[in-house]
Amino acid sequence: MSESWPLGEVVAELRAASAGLGDRRHRAAGRNALPSREELIGIVGDIRAALFPAHFGASDLSSEGIDYFVGRSLDAALHALDEQVVRGLGFAAENGGRDRERCEPRAAEVMKAFVARLPAIRALLGTDIRAAFEGDPAATSMDEAIFCYPGVTAITHHRLAHELYRLCVPLIPRIISEIAHSATGIDIHPGATIGASFFIDHGTGVVIGETCVIGERVRLYQGVTLGARSFALDEKGRLQKGIPRHPIVEDDVIVYAGATILGRVTIGRGSSIGGNVWLTRSVPARSRVTQAQAQSEIFESGAGI
Repeated sequence: MSESWPLGEVVAELRAASAGLGDRRHRAAGRNALPSREELIGIVGDIRAALFPAHFGASDLSSEGIDYFVGRSLDAALHALDEQVVRGLGFAAENGGRDRERCEPRAAEVMKAFVARLPAIRALLGTDIRAAFEGDPAATSMDEAIFCYPGVTAITHHRLAHELYRLCVPLIPRIISEIAHSATGIDIHPGATIGASFFIDHGTGVVIGETCVIGERVRLYQGVTLGARSFALDEKGRLQKGIPRHPIVEDDVIVYAGATILGRVTIGRGSSIGGNVWLTRSVPARSRVTQAQAQSEIFESGAGI
């Protein structure tokens, strides 16, 4: 027995419930104005295949065919990314629903700069992959790290997203980061600055905040949080955006599983932060911080967690 659904009423109520969530600008800009998460998944996959054609390219690629495959994959991916950047620029709140004709020149500038950075991104990823292989005794080869390690997947997405973030592209970098987050359980904000030879072992539950600055040869284990301790408010009580509020982690630091480091503190070069440590203060170079030490300092100072 069929039901009679009051669809007209429901649609009207849904429209009312959506008021203030950007639907007006979406209608004004056109039904396809928003970037597409599904398209970006494919784009990042094609760029990754171009960066690592022996691993993610066609299985029957010959040495002579690799350059052709890389060129073809990049051409398709970059054209598709250009469209997504145009949409992101057009939908940004500060643009007020800017039309395509005004966004396309800026998108062209972004894409030119992004393409020029791809060799440097590939070089950085090479250091990350080597760090994974050399930092994990269970890794049998760098190929295994490329294929199987969630930390390598996460940093690949991050290095692409970070370049777009630096170029002030709205929305797209965050979507790329969240694609990796969904796949790996590793949450890296595209604004975080991360040096060479970065390795996240195991990875699930790692959180790296927007204004983090991470040096070279840093290693994190699962469950690590590099977060903010508090959020600055303006005179009207609104959150202030973009203020440095996350840790600075200098070169050659290791942060073990479950550690939480909060606020704009500095972890000095060569330091080791033990598992499950809760840390809201800076530590000098070559420090060794254990959970017992951190707890003792919290209770001695009378600080709350």
